[in-house]
Amino acid sequence: MSETHKFQAEVSQLLKLVINSLYSNKEIFLRELISNASDAIDKLRFRAIREPELTADGTPLEIRLIPDAEAGTLTIEDTGIGMTHEELVQNLGTIAHSGSRAFLEQLQSGDKPSLIGQFGVGFYSAYLVADRVDVVSRAAGHGQAYRWSSDARESFTIEEAQRVERGTAVVLHLKEEHKKFLEDWELRGLVRRYSDYVSHPIQLRVTEGEQAGKFEAVNKASALWQRSPKEVTQAQYDEFYRHLTHDFEAPLAQAHFQIEGTLLFSGILFLPRKAPMDLFQAQGRRGLHLFVKRVFIMEDCDELLPPWLRFVRGVVDSEDLPLNVSRELLQDSSVVRTIRKQVIKRALDRLEELAQEDPAGYLTFWSEFGAVFKEGIATDGEYRDRIAELSRFASTRGDELTSLADYVSRMPEGQKDIYFAIGDSREAVAASPYLEALRKRGYEVLLLSDPIDEWAVDALTTYKEKKLVSAMRADLKLEDEKGEEQKKQEGAVAPLCAQIKSLLKGKVVDVRPSERLTDSPACLVVPQGAHHAPMEQLLRASGRDLGSSRRILEINPTHPLIQSLQRLQESDPGSERLQDWIETLYDQTVLMEGGRIEDPNRFARRITSLLQEAAAGARS
Repeated sequence: MSETHKFQAEVSQLLKLVINSLYSNKEIFLRELISNASDAIDKLRFRAIREPELTADGTPLEIRLIPDAEAGTLTIEDTGIGMTHEELVQNLGTIAHSGSRAFLEQLQSGDKPSLIGQFGVGFYSAYLVADRVDVVSRAAGHGQAYRWSSDARESFTIEEAQRVERGTAVVLHLKEEHKKFLEDWELRGLVRRYSDYVSHPIQLRVTEGEQAGKFEAVNKASALWQRSPKEVTQAQYDEFYRHLTHDFEAPLAQAHFQIEGTLLFSGILFLPRKAPMDLFQAQGRRGLHLFVKRVFIMEDCDELLPPWLRFVRGVVDSEDLPLNVSRELLQDSSVVRTIRKQVIKRALDRLEELAQEDPAGYLTFWSEFGAVFKEGIATDGEYRDRIAELSRFASTRGDELTSLADYVSRMPEGQKDIYFAIGDSREAVAASPYLEALRKRGYEVLLLSDPIDEWAVDALTTYKEKKLVSAMRADLKLEDEKGEEQKKQEGAVAPLCAQIKSLLKGKVVDVRPSERLTDSPACLVVPQGAHHAPMEQLLRASGRDLGSSRRILEINPTHPLIQSLQRLQESDPGSERLQDWIETLYDQTVLMEGGRIEDPNRFARRITSLLQEAAAGARS
């Protein structure tokens, strides 16, 4: 008896996008469906490790392409894990991912790369060339098969069917303009171009010549990572990457390695061009595909990669792990620890090569993954120095990013430290008053705006014996000895500093003359043990109770505003007007630091009052 089901709303939208705009190259459907068939066989091999009866009937593990010109159909068939009735409904009628809505929104906005495989929607590419698709599947270990059928409009049907073997057959009823995909030469060419590396045999039922009606293997059916790198073309690497990740774009770079010695393992690591949507999500994809003796074991083996390399994709195939390896065993395995060290080394080696040989390509990598990569400076002491060498930073020198090595090479005579400032954005940091005296001396300043930056520089502390010094901290020292004029100015504003400290009691730790300001009247600096404002906001947003965050207020004795306040304090030290000016000045410094003022409405009222007073004075 046939059942009719409505597509999930997201699937209906997705089908329209797939058919109308998602794929510009329609022949890609074959790669997607062969990839799904390969995954189904991998899953069966993995289950058969613990349930050998699933493959005891001797059915070969293979993918078959069956063109039928008379019926106008192309069938992509596998002898893999198969699907039950419930799995057909779930896998082909819904997008069972919490991010499906965001995925669709990004597609509709035109942001297509790096998404399709993350949500398992490659199957729907069948509708690029077919106006109806039937899926006949029998799950391994089950006797009953089912047929799923849909024309990609609003619904699909499911009914019982006959299938002798386990596995799945996807039957495409081709549109008239796509009947070329029934030609033997066309199918051979597409398999060799897109799927030659698939490690399971792809058998084509030949329709022409002496071999008509017989099956012919049309791919090499050897794991790409087992071949010598000299035998693999860049096009083959690119297609293997797309098979692995379902990314639309080719990878930025890859590292192909084969380790022989005490342990035997091989693999390929890929650097994607674009960051996936789930890069910063706790449940995002992590790790590499793990094979043992060419048997697929798990898809996201995060034990092989540290979190700061979680953007790396690829495969590792070990000869030394047991086939029934579990995640618990992986966590305690000395073999895994050795493989992990080699994977990290190969990834860092490849990044160093990319930085030297293709600086523009490296900056592409950095713009997408730099914020994640820098996490390693803060969290992984073993690789901290190598990560620091590879890190890139915005600076006051110009629009181009700089390495620490290049920064040090440009340091003028007399500069002892590497200076940085932290804020919500590069533009905000570049315009902050903390840089004034440093700029006047010709010192370059690193402009840090990623959430991880404060942890990173606190962990690094030095680079090539040069201390990393925050331009925003209270202990910044720019002069070895104070001149007589500076001492005189500081002495003159001492009473004002005392009064400001008294009026702002509970808000500031101290008030003092500033060495770092040349153009601005005042700024807040970070005392020892405290965090910069962006970090404090991040910690509070995560639920951390930081208590009251008090700063040191520095004032510029040479600024006209401070000199006016000094005269007002001398003539009328207890006036309400002086208090309004001081509180307004303080709130202004909070905003410049990137913090939040306690009472924005009161701040606005004070500004209005002071502006009215200034306007009245200008008229009189």
